[in-house]
Order: sequence, then structure tokens, then C-alpha cells
Amino acid sequence: MRVFFALVRRELGGAFNSLIGFVVMAVAALLTGISVVDLVTKLIDRPTDAPVTELFYQSAYFWVILLVVSPIITMRTFAAEKSSGTYEALMTTPVGDWQVVLAKFVGALVFFALTWLPLLAVLFVLRRISGEPGLFLPGATASAFLGVLLVGSLYMALGCFASALTQSQIIAAMVAFLLGIGLWVLSLRPPAANPAEGKLARALDHLSMLRHMEDFARGVLDSRHITFYVTLTVLFLFLTQRVVESRRWK
Repeated sequence: MRVFFALVRRELGGAFNSLIGFVVMAVAALLTGISVVDLVTKLIDRPTDAPVTELFYQSAYFWVILLVVSPIITMRTFAAEKSSGTYEALMTTPVGDWQVVLAKFVGALVFFALTWLPLLAVLFVLRRISGEPGLFLPGATASAFLGVLLVGSLYMALGCFASALTQSQIIAAMVAFLLGIGLWVLSLRPPAANPAEGKLARALDHLSMLRHMEDFARGVLDSRHITFYVTLTVLFLFLTQRVVESRRWK
């Protein structure tokens, strides 16, 4: 485990020692602030009883942050190692492929989680200022952030897979962005009106991240949603491990 945590610290150190890492956090904080201001403005004009977490995930800013920030965080995981020449040295050390893949994934996920911390602070301040605790239910907030972490884990795994395919960080970011956009576009499909529409329609409904996040934002924890994200995350991590393993023996 010491080797694993050393690799995680190395990954986080690389993120915070680069200008890109701070730019990512600044852009995410800026977009989060803009989205909160927009949300508060709408609440003033049209009051609602729905939790703020439910309204936030429905905004375009949430998905813009997710789709844009995730590829930038993960593009350096493997591609930067290959372009700098340290990848071969890493692969020749007595470290397993899974340790390397999981360490890079965990490092990216921790960094992703840190980019969302300002939102927690903003929600806390808004709760104190507004005096409306019903808008910021602790259960719904915790559930929403669990949903954000699960979505983030999927996109971090997807980004690691894209980065393992190439030594160009730009190409890795583009591949991850296109794959992420593809998953998001599937979410825009209207839900099936009735069960008679077939298995394909129901399968596409299950791929909708919008509907998964809807329950998380309301404070509803459904094992089906958790299983969905965990399964896809494990799938992309497995594919990443296979790519790393294949390159080790070339």
C-alpha cells in the first residue's frame, strides 16, 4: 500500500506543480460562481420549494464543468509520462499495472473532488444568508455530491483510458472529450413512454446520466444508479489496464 499511496502523491504533486492544475481549479470555481449567481437570480424571480442541489445539476454550467474539466485533468495521467520519457522507467519498476492505473485514477479523482469544494462553501454561505434551510437539505446535498463523485469517477476512468492510448496530451483530451460528449448526448434522449418500446429503448434510458443525477440531487440513493456508475468506471479502468499491459510487453 505504501507504493500505491506514493504513486497517488506523485500524481497529485504533478497536478499541483503545473500551471494547468491551477487553471483548471480557477475555471471550475469561476463557472461554479457564475452558475450560483444565475441560480440565485432565478430563485428571486421564481421561488421554488425544490432543493438548490436539484436546480444546480439541471443547469448547463454543471455539465460544462464536467465535460470540459475532466479531459484536462486526465490528459496528463499517461500521455505526459510517455512524452517526457518517464513512462518506460515507471513500467520497469516492480510496480503492478493495476497499482499504476488505480493510483493515477485515484489521484485524478481526488483532484476532481477538490475542484468542487468551493461549491460546498458557497452552499453553506447561501444557507446562512437566506435563512431557508429547506433549500439546502443536508441529505440532498450529501447525496448530490455523492452523485458528482460517481459521475466524476466515470469520467476520470474514461479519461485515463483515453490518455493510455496516446502520448499526446491534446489527443488524449480530445478523445476523452468526445467520449464524454457521447455519453452525455445519450442522456438527452426522451424517456421511453411505455415498456412496449423495447429493450433497446429501456437500455438507452438506463444510460441517461440526467435521470441518474435527478435522484441523487433529490436526496434519493438508488442502488441501480450507484451500480451503473461503478460498473462503467470498472469497465474503463479494466480497458486502461489492458492497454497498459499490452504496451508493457511491446
